[in-house]
Amino acid sequence: MKKVIIIAMAMLLTGSASFSQNKIGNETEAQKKERMQWWTDARFGMFIHWGLYALPARHEWVKNRERITNEQYQKYFEEFNPVNYDPVKWAKMAKAAGMKYAVLTSKHHEGFCLFDSKYTDYKATNTKAKRDLVKEFVDAFRAEGLKVGFYYSLIDWHHPDFTIDRVHPQRVATSSEYAPLNVGKDMSKYRTYLQNQIKELLTNYGKIDILWLDFSYPGQDGKGRDDWGSIELLKMIRKLQPGIIIDNRMDLNDYSDGYDFETPEQVSPSELTKYKGKYWETCQTFSGSWGYYRDETTWKTQKQLLDLLITSTANGGNLLLNVGPTAKGEFDYRAIDALEKMGYWMGGNSESIYNCTYAPDEFAAPQNVNSRLTYNPRTKKLYLHLFDYPSESKITLPGYAGKVKYVQLLNDYSEIQFQQNDNNIILDLPRQKPPYEVTVVEFILK
Repeated sequence: MKKVIIIAMAMLLTGSASFSQNKIGNETEAQKKERMQWWTDARFGMFIHWGLYALPARHEWVKNRERITNEQYQKYFEEFNPVNYDPVKWAKMAKAAGMKYAVLTSKHHEGFCLFDSKYTDYKATNTKAKRDLVKEFVDAFRAEGLKVGFYYSLIDWHHPDFTIDRVHPQRVATSSEYAPLNVGKDMSKYRTYLQNQIKELLTNYGKIDILWLDFSYPGQDGKGRDDWGSIELLKMIRKLQPGIIIDNRMDLNDYSDGYDFETPEQVSPSELTKYKGKYWETCQTFSGSWGYYRDETTWKTQKQLLDLLITSTANGGNLLLNVGPTAKGEFDYRAIDALEKMGYWMGGNSESIYNCTYAPDEFAAPQNVNSRLTYNPRTKKLYLHLFDYPSESKITLPGYAGKVKYVQLLNDYSEIQFQQNDNNIILDLPRQKPPYEVTVVEFILK
C-alpha cells in the first residue's frame, strides 16, 4: 500500500497525474495526427455565413447591434425566400477557387436553423424556402469531392430559455438588472435543446468532417462550459462522429483534447507566426463582415487574400475564407470576383499550398525581399513566394549552396538558372514577371 501511495505522490510531483486529469478522451498524438491529416493537407477552405441577417444586409450581428427584439426580427423569417439558392453552383465555385472543404452556418446567433430540426419551428422548412437547406449543401459539396462541416452557434438570441447576458441584443447596463429579465428562463432546457440539435446534425447528414461551435465568453454575465455542458457535449460528438475535427470555442482550452485546432479570427498575416507548430486555422472575411452586408466597402485585394493563404501555409496553418450569400441565395458579385482570382492563382501555384507547411530551419527567405517560404515534406520541395517581384532579376539566397538540385517557376515549370557563390545561390529570374499576383519559385532539393 505504501508503494502505491509513493508512486501516486511521484506522479503528482512530476505532473503525470495532472496531465491525465486534463484529458477528456484517450486518443494518442499519433492518432490525432492521422485524423487531422486531410485537413492539414488541404490548407484552404470556405466558410459560409448565411441566415435571416442576409435580408437586412447590415452585418450578421444586426440583431445585437440594433437591439432588435424577436418580434421586430420576425419579419425577416416571414420574408426569407432564397429563390436562387443553388448549392451546386456554390460547390463548383469553391472547388474552382482551390478550396478543399466548406463549413456552413447551420444556425447562427440569431437562432434561425437552416436545417429541418424537430426541436424548433424556427427553421428554413417553415419559411417560404420550404426545404432543408443544409441537406442540399451537404449533397452538393460532397458531389464535388469537398469535405463538409457545420458551424453551430452555442448562442441563441431567439430561444425562450436562453438567458439574457452581456452579448444579448436585450443586454442591460449593470449586472443586477439581469436577474429580473431572466425570470422564467431555464438554461438547462436550452442546454438540452442545443445538445439535441447537434445530435441531429451529426446523425442525419452522414459523415461530417468538421464542427465549428461558436462561442464561449465566460465570466460575469457571460456563458461558458457549464452553460453548454461542454464536456458531455464533446464526448457525444466524438461518439457520433469519431473522425470529426472540432474548433476551440467550447471553453475547454485547459484540456489537451478539448479541441482540435485554434481559431485566430480576422487577424493580420503578421500575427499568424505565433501559431507555428500548432494545429490552427485562421477564419477571414473578404470584407468587414461575415454575413451579407450590402453597403460594406472594405473588401480585401487579391494580394491581401493571397498573403493570408500563403502566410497561413508558411506557418503550418489553414485559411477558412468566408462568403456571405445574399437573401436570394447567391454569392455577392464581389465575392465571385475574388474567388475567380484565387482560382486562377491556385491553378498555377497550388502545389505550394496543398500538403505544405513551414520550411526547415536551414532555409530562410531572402533578405530585403517581401517573400514567404512553404515546404512539402513528402516531395522535399521548397517554394519561394515573391510578393514584390524584384526590379533586378537576381535574388541571393544565403545558405542554399549544395542543397538545390534544380529551380523552376511553379506556374509553368520553366527553368530558373542559378549560380553558386560561396555558401549562397543566386537566382537569375526572368525580367518579365509571370502573369500571377504572387510569383512562386520551386526548388527541387538534393
